[in-house]
Amino acid sequence: WGATVISNMLSAIPWIGQNFVEFVWGGFSVSNATLNRFFSVHMMTLHTHGSGNPLGIESNVDKLPMHPYFLFKDLVTIFVFFGLVAYVVCYIPNSIGHSDNYIPANPMQTPPSIVPEWYLLPYYAI
Repeated sequence: WGATVISNMLSAIPWIGQNFVEFVWGGFSVSNATLNRFFSVHMMTLHTHGSGNPLGIESNVDKLPMHPYFLFKDLVTIFVFFGLVAYVVCYIPNSIGHSDNYIPANPMQTPPSIVPEWYLLPYYAI
């Protein structure tokens, strides 16, 4: 499944996508060769000691601990997102509103925006 998804994503690269997929995976079909290549790349990138060390530096003094940086970056992003959502909800809620919210309700008539199509009614009945 992973090889298929990656093949489809690689094939979306303009001009070189098809050739790139055939070079990397051996084509679009998920066969034994594709699975072997996918497994090899997966082992080399994820399950080798020091895979987070692309330069191959042996000393721990020269390595940067990336986890705190990623954690800080993600927390800043989360707080900014929730801050923007809170601002919109608290100060400008009408900007995300729907125009039907200001139409006086008529309990004897279904609003036109939610009237189901006639050809879907049998499926709603199921």
